[in-house]
Amino acid sequence: MTNRYQKTIYACYLGYITQAIINNLAPILFVIFQDKFNISYSQLGQLILMNFGTQLIVDILSIKFVDKIGYRCSCLIAHGCAALGLIMLGILPNIMDNSYAGLLLAATIYAIGGGLIEVLISPIVESCPGDAKAAAMSLLHSFYCWGQVAVVAISTLLLLPLGTDYWFVLPLLWALIPIFNFFNFMKVPLAPMISEEERMPVKSLLTSKGFKLAMVLMICAGASELAMSQWSSLFAERGLGVSKVIGDLLGACLFAVCMGIGRTIYGLYGDRIHLRKALSACSVLCIICYMVTALVNIPFISLAACALTGFSVSLMWPGMFSLSIAKFPAGGTALFAILAMCGDIGCASGPWITGIVSDLFQKTSLFSNIQAAALMAPEQLGIKAGLLVAVIFPIVMFISVRKFRVSE
Repeated sequence: MTNRYQKTIYACYLGYITQAIINNLAPILFVIFQDKFNISYSQLGQLILMNFGTQLIVDILSIKFVDKIGYRCSCLIAHGCAALGLIMLGILPNIMDNSYAGLLLAATIYAIGGGLIEVLISPIVESCPGDAKAAAMSLLHSFYCWGQVAVVAISTLLLLPLGTDYWFVLPLLWALIPIFNFFNFMKVPLAPMISEEERMPVKSLLTSKGFKLAMVLMICAGASELAMSQWSSLFAERGLGVSKVIGDLLGACLFAVCMGIGRTIYGLYGDRIHLRKALSACSVLCIICYMVTALVNIPFISLAACALTGFSVSLMWPGMFSLSIAKFPAGGTALFAILAMCGDIGCASGPWITGIVSDLFQKTSLFSNIQAAALMAPEQLGIKAGLLVAVIFPIVMFISVRKFRVSE
């Protein structure tokens, strides 16, 4: 990228760190929410669903209004909502009679910011002059991973001196980053986007077989990533019986580290890697990781597979953006918005289905028989059942990516 847009790129990096805060702070607090507010697994799944469901709606609406009001104004709205929602997360559950309603309201507000960020940041980076666009996209998305690592590690370590009674301090502190980036986007230069005359009509995109396949792939990419990452801390703590600190650091944090490593490697050496083949290999590895996590009852191996899932999903989201841009270079804002929408469908449905299956399985007669034979705690077996069902997403990812052709 040229020096003129270097500060723009840095602001985009912070944008994806903000996105990481929005998507990963609440799951770290799931156990606290359960203990303090008596929230079930299904309600936690609904909280995730509200986050990504709201982002999905914003993705759809952004097709119409982003180009009209401009990228700068949209970025300011995005970071303003992200900051406000995080502040509400720290305040509302403690002052409202219905704490769960407070959590849902906060999630809705910061999700508006998250939905806009994922639609806006990638095309801003794509528009900046420079070569190796796919590698630049992967490097950009790696900052989501490093942001996730920071959120998990710093939040977990801060909870040690603060204690769980003062959990609400965390979202208030993390709100400082979107506030800072709000002022960044007031002044950084933005490169020209594709003009309206050059843009591919939305109807043409939606009727293309190749784009329909890309939409399916994005759903699977989001579900494969989030079904594991959103439940990794709770899986480690309740499913494997380790402490909260160990569960957060070896669950969500190590997952994010592995995902960040994968994206950074591609960001640095992407010109030497065949992206579609890499996505196929990642899908196979993801299937193996889900199966091992769900079926192996040895904590160390289960945690290792959970973490390695992060590496296996690392290229799925940015890789599908890059393949789709290569196939539809005139897609414009609509392309990013629709793909982000599909990704959010996966992000919402994957963890939600995992949570629903976990709760339902614990109520079946089969559950009692398996529990007796496997000598597992109820929550441990329930979460494993949910993750086992979620393996369908990387399976569909593998089948679909084999059919996707950029040159057609």
